[in-house]
Amino acid sequence: MKNTLLFVLPMIYISAANAATPWWEQPTVCRLNPTNCYSAMGAGFESGMWDSTSNCWGLKLICPEALTEPATQPIPIERTALKSGKGILSDFDTDALSASGDCYGRRKSSKNGATVSVNGKYVNVYCPGILDNPDETLENGEIVYNNQPTCQTLAESGYVATLNDDCFGKYYDISNYFIECGGTSLLPARIIILNGADYNITHPGMPQTMDAANKMFETMYSTSKIQHDKYFKNK
Repeated sequence: MKNTLLFVLPMIYISAANAATPWWEQPTVCRLNPTNCYSAMGAGFESGMWDSTSNCWGLKLICPEALTEPATQPIPIERTALKSGKGILSDFDTDALSASGDCYGRRKSSKNGATVSVNGKYVNVYCPGILDNPDETLENGEIVYNNQPTCQTLAESGYVATLNDDCFGKYYDISNYFIECGGTSLLPARIIILNGADYNITHPGMPQTMDAANKMFETMYSTSKIQHDKYFKNK
């Protein structure tokens, strides 16, 4: 009886020591191969859910807008499904945390975020307030999915599509500048300083059509160039 007690007591002591250590860290327990697991989980992860295909704990939360099926909140998706792209819109990067920081899936971008992917093509992100009816608001501006702005539609509100850090759009006060668009280019052919001229007042001989106005500006430009070359010759 005395020998039996001596054998049991050490076992009780060892069990008590191991009880303070999580079971998955105890040396006597087989561990999962962590190769297919996430190295760390924080914002944008559901750490309490099991990924059956990777045999690991932890699922990545994918933003609703990045999913092919409509959703109102982030959805946890297994790692192999993410690798295959199943259920994910190709315009979104599921390795990029959203601006809100609670899920993964941000529009693929370039030019420091000034262009983003829409239906497989990159479109300009216009600075806040430029577009009349944007389809989507991003962290640095707004986009439309179809019928992209033209030089003329932007010029009507005094904007030109020049890159402005991480969005497109620079404002010119139309009372001081005339934005002349030409052809199919998104950028204007010229921006003419009006020098205080009020183009809203009708004067005799004032051009009545855009073509007539362009011809007048062309003549003014040619005359100014001749005078400039005459009196400001390079030395």
